[in-house]
Amino acid sequence: MKATIWHNPKCGTSRKTLALLEEAGADVTVVEYLKEPPTADKLEQLYRDAGITPQEGLRMRGTDAAERGLPEADDATVLSAMAAEPILIERPLVETDKGVRLCRPQEKVQEIL
Repeated sequence: MKATIWHNPKCGTSRKTLALLEEAGADVTVVEYLKEPPTADKLEQLYRDAGITPQEGLRMRGTDAAERGLPEADDATVLSAMAAEPILIERPLVETDKGVRLCRPQEKVQEIL
């Protein structure tokens, strides 16, 4: 099985999710999204496939998202902000042939393995 993880190696949940993928024998593509941010279009596709809104994929902790009004903003504004400032993307996002999950907690990855 192929899997892509939008990963931050400094994040414990992201590291644990990556370990679960590797333990499952997945052929994993690791994208360090802070270095290689996804486009707004890619984020829109990931969130749509995960069945969540961009606002649900917004990282609140350690960001100024609330002060900027992003939780209440329209999808295009949130996606544009995330693409420009990838620190606003909640992690980790995982995509496989079976779907996409925002893996918080990391066990959510089991749903798409």
